[in-house]
Amino acid sequence: MTLFEKIIAREIPAKIVHEDDRCIAIHDIQPQAPVHVLVIPKQPIARIAEATPAHEALLGHLLLTAQALAKQLNLAAGFRIVINNGPHGGESVPHLHVHLLGGRQLAWPPG
Repeated sequence: MTLFEKIIAREIPAKIVHEDDRCIAIHDIQPQAPVHVLVIPKQPIARIAEATPAHEALLGHLLLTAQALAKQLNLAAGFRIVINNGPHGGESVPHLHVHLLGGRQLAWPPG
């Protein structure tokens, strides 16, 4: 069971900012920006490279949830959405999740 599955099951506490039947959104414990929220599907998918066409609606839901949270968290000046994939992509938990970052000027390239 991944860290995120334990959070979803309420076995590990987290600062939840949103929850619905398909996802949960929490504040990242190691924020990389003043606002750093993770939008996590309740259905485990290890990483974006393993998503299939059957996941299309869920993936769209994650992005629209991130968009709604950006509005709720006053990120009108701009925000970034990131999905890490694999060790070279910065993936640290093998459970797909969307990073919503904002609250300051974000540089490019990111890393």
